[in-house]
Amino acid sequence: MKEVIAVVRINMMNQTKQALTDAGIDAFFAHEAHGRGKGFVNPAILEGAQQGYEEAAALLGEKGKLYAKRMVTAVVKDDLVDEVVQAIIKTNQTGMAGDGKIFVVPVADAIRVRTGETGAKSIA
Repeated sequence: MKEVIAVVRINMMNQTKQALTDAGIDAFFAHEAHGRGKGFVNPAILEGAQQGYEEAAALLGEKGKLYAKRMVTAVVKDDLVDEVVQAIIKTNQTGMAGDGKIFVVPVADAIRVRTGETGAKSIA
């Protein structure tokens, strides 16, 4: 099993939910998130701001801002990971900064509380 974590634009959430459903993933979580990519801040200006230079801090302006995003998390069987990742990419890829990020993390086990089922049975 793997956990697929995707950070996507807010306005792409409905399309992302549909893409996951179309890929056979009906169970997932969606969380509000805030963040930014590394490309939005000039490192020299950031360093100056950290050293207390007011001019540098003023130059950060909106570039230091955290942007609202959605984080979607799904635990899937290993054989579905590629299909899920490709569905998320196809749905969210515009070629512009801010399209998002996907992380794939191994899951040691999962337990369905209601029945006590473990492993792949618990996520089916």
